[in-house]
Formats: sequence, structure tokens, C-alpha cells
Amino acid sequence: MGLAGFRRGSGDFIGPAFAIVGVLGFAFKAILIKLAYAAMPIDAVTLLTLRMAYSAPFFALMAWWATRATGATPLTRRDWLSIAWLGFIGYYLSSLVDFIGLQYVTAALERLMLYLYPTIVVVLSAIFFRQRITGRIVVALALSYFGILLVFARDLQLAGDPGELWLGGALVFASSFLYACYLVGVGPVIARLGSMRFIALAMLTSALFIFIHFLATRPSSALLVPARIHLLSLTMAVFSTVLPTYLIAEAIKRIGANRTSLLGSMGPLFTIWLGSWLLDEPVHAIQLVGAALVLAGVALVTFRPART
Repeated sequence: MGLAGFRRGSGDFIGPAFAIVGVLGFAFKAILIKLAYAAMPIDAVTLLTLRMAYSAPFFALMAWWATRATGATPLTRRDWLSIAWLGFIGYYLSSLVDFIGLQYVTAALERLMLYLYPTIVVVLSAIFFRQRITGRIVVALALSYFGILLVFARDLQLAGDPGELWLGGALVFASSFLYACYLVGVGPVIARLGSMRFIALAMLTSALFIFIHFLATRPSSALLVPARIHLLSLTMAVFSTVLPTYLIAEAIKRIGANRTSLLGSMGPLFTIWLGSWLLDEPVHAIQLVGAALVLAGVALVTFRPART
């Protein structure tokens, strides 16, 4: 797909620019989390609470704005239950296990494992909706998971504690699985409520869950952290949560989900580069080969040839 394809889809470069900046924002999240862990011995629940505390006002404003839109559908009890459930698995639980997992794995491995979620969606759709698994999908799954095995095996050779790497890998994969479950169930709700309105409400719901989790398991004094942690949390909230959520939604509106997903494949590459630059994470040939296989597999799953 050349520049002309993007130009026809959006009329300019705003849509692709939104997608690239949004992808870069999401890719930067793991880097900020690792920087916070390196700055002081902070736990995942407290760090996630700080992120959501800074994010919540923005999402409240987005929800208010979307609700004021002409023709906004009134929320039913079923809508609220769907928002609560999807917010719980897609933004609270998925984020929580991801934050914990990042205590044990590199940012690059985390982003590659999270990027597997389209392959999990395909498998879940085949199980629950009887969608056919084609030969193309089988090849895609083989490429993706062989690529992850290559990267994981290489990281095992470098790991000081292989047990921690296995634990972290399992937690991050669980995050990817939970996000895939969220995606499988979210379509009808977004169709009814609109993407920005739903996302804002689901994120506010997830913030409520993490606040309850924090209050039930941590003293309030745990939030008395150095200014550096607050700055990293604020940066994570604005540039790796709120802003990319809005930009990706706008990119999908302007250039379509397929082209936005194509640009989304840059995410793991961004994280590998940022991890090497800011965290001194080693970059090796096997990791790049594994990343290429994962990206190729996900591309086969995600993209559909254009109809002429």
C-alpha cells in the first residue's frame, strides 16, 4: 500500500500521522513502567493506581463530551453491565497482569507478546463463533508463535533467573489473552454506544476497579512517592494512555482499521528501539528475526486483501 492509498483513505496525512503517534505512545508505555521500577521499589498496583488517577479526569471529560453528542443513545442496565465487565477484563485485569509481568521481562519481549492478541482473537472466534481456520491462518499462527519462541529462548539464555522470566512471560501472555477476550465481546457495545464514549466509560470503570484494589490491599501512604514517579505516571497517563487512545480511534475513523493496524505493526519495533536506547536492553539478531516472524504472522491474520 503506497502513499496514494493513504491519501485516498484520509484525503491527507492526518490519519496516518495520528496512527503513528498513537502507536508510538502505546509503545512507550512499557518503557515508562520499566523506568519507574528502576527509579524505586514501587509495586505494580501502586504504579497502576497512579496511572489511572492521572488518566481518569481526561476520560471523564471524554465521556461527558461524548454523552453530549447529538443522538447519543441512552445507557441501559445491560450497557452498564457490559461496560463494567469489558472494563474489568480489558483495562483493569489485563493491565494489572501486564504491569506485574514487566517486573520480570524486557520491554521488547512484553510488546511482542502483547502484539499476539490478533492471533488469540482468531482462535477464540473459531471456538465460540465457529469461524473457519484457513490455511493462511494456520501459517500465521505458526509464524507468530515460532517467532515468540525464538525471542523467549534467547532471553532465557540471558536471564539471571529463568523462573522469573517464565513467570513474567506467562503474566504478559495472560494480559494479551484477556485483551483478546475483550475484543471478542466489545464489537456490539461499541456499535451501540460509539467508540470514544465506550472507551472513556470502560476506562473509568477500570479506574474504579484499580482504586478499590489499591484501597483494599495498600495503605494510602504508598502513594507518597518521589516526584519522579509522579512525573512518569503523568507521562504514562497522558502520552501512553489518553492521547494514543484518542489518536488511534481518530485514525481508524479517517483511514480505516486495516490501514491503522498496518501502522500498528511499528509498535514492537518502536519498543525494541526505545528499550535499547533508554533501558540498555540488548538487541540481538535472533530477537529481530523473531520480531519479524511475529509481525509477519500477525499481518497475515489481520489484513485482508482489498476488493476490486
